Parts: sequence; C-alpha cells; structure tokens
Amino acid sequence: MTVLASILVFAITRAELVERFRTPPITQVEGLVQVYADCPKDMRREYQMPVAGFVADVCRKLYHARLAEHRRFDEPGIVVHLGSVRTNVADVVVATDVRQNGARFMRITVPAPGFADMEALRLAVVRGFCLALNGEDVDDARARRLLRFADPELRLADDRAELARWREQGEFAEGRDDEYYLKQLRKVATPGRASREDVLVFASRLMLYPPYYSIPFCGRYAGCTFHEAIELSKLDPVVRFMAARKATEVLVFGGGRGDEMTDASKAYANFLLEVARGEKSSDELEKMLSDAEEKLKGVVQ
Repeated sequence: MTVLASILVFAITRAELVERFRTPPITQVEGLVQVYADCPKDMRREYQMPVAGFVADVCRKLYHARLAEHRRFDEPGIVVHLGSVRTNVADVVVATDVRQNGARFMRITVPAPGFADMEALRLAVVRGFCLALNGEDVDDARARRLLRFADPELRLADDRAELARWREQGEFAEGRDDEYYLKQLRKVATPGRASREDVLVFASRLMLYPPYYSIPFCGRYAGCTFHEAIELSKLDPVVRFMAARKATEVLVFGGGRGDEMTDASKAYANFLLEVARGEKSSDELEKMLSDAEEKLKGVVQ
C-alpha cells in the first residue's frame, strides 16, 4: 500500500512538472516582457497574469516618461520566473543573463509571488528596462529616481510624505522652506479627486484666528472653532470679519478636488459668510455647520 501511494504521488508530481513545462509564458509590451509561472496551477491562475500586468505597466510608464515609442523584441529583455513558495518569502532575485548571441537581458525570480517585495520588483523591472533598451546597467538608487520620474502616483506619495514630515516634525528637505510647503498645501495634486490627505489638510484649516495674535478675540481667545464662532461673533465683530476671510480660504483648499469636496467647501463657505453677516440665529447657523460637516465626512469613506 505504501509503495502504491508513493507511485501515485510520484505520478502526480511528474504530471504537474510536465504541465508546468508545457505552460506558455505570458508575453507583454511588444515582446519586451515574458513571465513564466514555475508553480502549481492554482498559483499560476492567481499570480501569472497580475504579475505580467504589473511588470508591463511599469515598462509602459517608463516608455511614456521617455516619450518613446514601443520597440519590438524578438527575444524578451525582461524574463520573470514565479516560484511555488507559499510562505512569506519577500525576496526578489535579480541577475543579468547573456544569450548565445551575446545579448544581455534581466532575469527576475520571485520565489513566493504572494509575498514579494513589490518595491524591489519595481526596481528590478526598471533595471531590466534600461538594460534592454540602452544596454545600460543602473543601480537601485538610479532605478528609484527613474521610477519616481515615470510614475505620477509614486511621485505624489513621495511629495505627501515629505509634506507630512514638515507638518508633523518640522523637517525640511534640502532647498525647501516654509513658503514652499505652504504652496504645496494649496496645490491640487490629483485634479478631480480628493485624497484622505486632502481632507485632513482641509479639516486642519477649519479654525478662526484673530488678525493679530496680540489682540485675541473678545480680549481673551487666541482662536476658536467654527462652533465657538457662532456665539463669539455676536460679541466681537472681528470674529465676523475673519469668518468672511476664511470663507475664501476654504474654497481654495476645497476646490478642484472632485464634486463632493467642492460641495463640502461651499457649504463651509456659505456658513462662514452667514456668520459674517450676523443675520441668522444660532440654531440656523448650527444647522448649516452640521450640514457642512456631514458633507465633509462623505468625501473619503
């Protein structure tokens, strides 16, 4: 019985090996990229096409950044092998290989495709792209710069991380000053779409401050929330004046970032303008502010 079981296991294993050898690679980007799945059928179905699409997307962005047309490759310049490891092995193994005709290409091995270090894979693809198109060997630092230049989303993530370090830790990148970062806060990074970062920056501006720190509101308040401003505006006309100025500011920080963000910023601006006019009751103003807050909550779910 034990011998029979061993034979069946061997037969299944051999059949699996044969199937893997017969499985064709996925070719992308005019032959530049080929992705082999040296793994069981279930892993092949789950990872081969997504990884091929991921690698191809990086290459297309690099082409676009160069404003270059796609070249046709008879043999791939980037060959990716997906392994069969199912545990959390994040390694991405990169090696330059040489064909019989002397042409060099990049071979990338991903032992555990479900756990691979995606940043390392991106950098490997950039290095393979440069090797295939220009015969150029680049290190990870150079590849990272090329990648950031080619991918707007990664550039945006870097810019936001830099802005967060300035805002939260007072850290300045080389050549930057406060004026630069203040401009970045007002900048529309992703037109027509509000990110969570955009909403947090917007929310951080929802306070009123006197025009001079030496002259606080009502002689005692260095600042106030919008809720507090409803009552303070009846005691100090400067609160009403600053509410009118803030109305313009919230429109700037909310505009250009999608309809929902625009609606929220307009709701806040209308509330502030009514505070400045001083004609509505406290209950009416509280209702307007509550409506604006609900609109803001719905921007990023």
